[in-house]
Amino acid sequence: MSTLEARIDKWLWAARIFKTRSIAAEACKSGRVTIGGMNVKPSRLVKAGEVVDVKKPPVTYSFRILQCIEHRVGAKLVPEIYENVTDPKQYEILEMSRISGFVDRARGTGRPTKKDRRQMDAFVEPSLFGFFDEDDEDEE
Repeated sequence: MSTLEARIDKWLWAARIFKTRSIAAEACKSGRVTIGGMNVKPSRLVKAGEVVDVKKPPVTYSFRILQCIEHRVGAKLVPEIYENVTDPKQYEILEMSRISGFVDRARGTGRPTKKDRRQMDAFVEPSLFGFFDEDDEDEE
């Protein structure tokens, strides 16, 4: 089932890190996939034991290759293919971005939806900024 070496783009696709091989190849070309701190081309051959870093903003995932495969496997077999050695701090960054996801809205996505506005209101209480002072309530 496994070979001694495999192309990095095929391995990333076969190990279910990317949904398609073309997305995996594009990630390699754009410098989001590194091995030992060096950007790799899609045709780079990888061996078992190497650690691959994949940048999927805002997180950089790290995977230790256990088997070199070029054919996609079922999700249940993924633990036999690679070991996730991602730094726990990266997951904290991911959680923080989920909590404050509305802060980094992509340009051109338009106005916030009603749900977004409610999340922003819940996240940023007006009382934190002194909008509702005790003096104002006494005057009314």
